Amino acid sequence: MDNVTKAWIGPLPPDSQYLKPYRMYYVQNGVEKNWDLLKVHDSVAIIIYNAERKKLVFVRQFRPAVFHDIVYSSGGSLKEVDLEKFSPQLGITTEMCAGIVDKKKSWVEIAREEVLEECGYDVCVDRLEEVLTYRAGVGSHGATQKMYYCEVTDADKSESGGGVDDEVIEVMEHSLEEAKRMICAGATNNSPPGCLLGILWFFM
Repeated sequence: MDNVTKAWIGPLPPDSQYLKPYRMYYVQNGVEKNWDLLKVHDSVAIIIYNAERKKLVFVRQFRPAVFHDIVYSSGGSLKEVDLEKFSPQLGITTEMCAGIVDKKKSWVEIAREEVLEECGYDVCVDRLEEVLTYRAGVGSHGATQKMYYCEVTDADKSESGGGVDDEVIEVMEHSLEEAKRMICAGATNNSPPGCLLGILWFFM
């Protein structure tokens, strides 16, 4: 996963499938204002609980945006990142199983696919409980994310998971005590807010 041998920054091509940058202009209380924003895909996220072993299932992956922010905030060169000074391990996150809504399928069907592709559990859509829908990245893109809960057992495991195509995803499990430590006061980790929200919901 951390076998990143070269990293650098270039301009965003105009035909990106994932990001479209814009500047929005608007008048508020008689004052003309503007805001730079991105159009991105909506997404699903799934809290997976293996009830047989009492473990929450997560995924780990290298996130270029996280790695970039750490390098940039530390004053590192982005023309070509010094990978000895900035280990790719810095960009590895712990997250819930998730994926973008980019197919002509229902959101719950996409969530079911992600559970299978990323974590290897083959479940029917009826076993995914809709938890809540909220807005992610309200300062930059405001896209919708829908969260689901799925309870599984070892018998549901039909594949190893790890993603599709050239994705590099590691399936990992946390005991309930380990998961609680992720959200205890003063905790610091590389997880996104949606993951931490999912853990909080589970314990509530």
